[in-house]
Amino acid sequence: MNDSAGRSGESGPDRDVLKIVALVAALVLALIFYFVWLGRIAVGLLTSGKVAGVALGVGVLILPLLGVWMVVSTIRSALDHQRLARRIHDEGLELDVADLPRRPSGRIDRAAADELFLSIQREWEADPDNWRVSYRLARAYDYAGDRSRARDTMRRAVDLEKRERETGA
Repeated sequence: MNDSAGRSGESGPDRDVLKIVALVAALVLALIFYFVWLGRIAVGLLTSGKVAGVALGVGVLILPLLGVWMVVSTIRSALDHQRLARRIHDEGLELDVADLPRRPSGRIDRAAADELFLSIQREWEADPDNWRVSYRLARAYDYAGDRSRARDTMRRAVDLEKRERETGA
């Protein structure tokens, strides 16, 4: 009985990941349906032969094209970030925030997040071209609530990691 309980506890995170992947896949399928539907409307408007119809058709055709670009770029970014997170985890370099004080909402206390950020910023200043330190800085920005800098720094970490993989360094 303990053996089966242990196995179900171990598969919990895997099951959560599968639920998230299934949800993302369902949303992408719904978006594909929506994009095809919009594309058919656009083609109908473009072939109407009327100036207003053609103009609307061009506008409607742009929507699914933008949508496909947004979905692809978002999924690509998510996969890049997940790859870095996995590597950081495997190397034991994740930020330890377990003992930091938290607000009732569960977010890390602002003063503690700022202190964490300052310590990671010093690491980054010592080695700004290291993707691992840039990744840790992006996470620290996120914990401190600065989402735009977190995104920018994460993009930098992805670029640096990609360069490292390509050069084999």
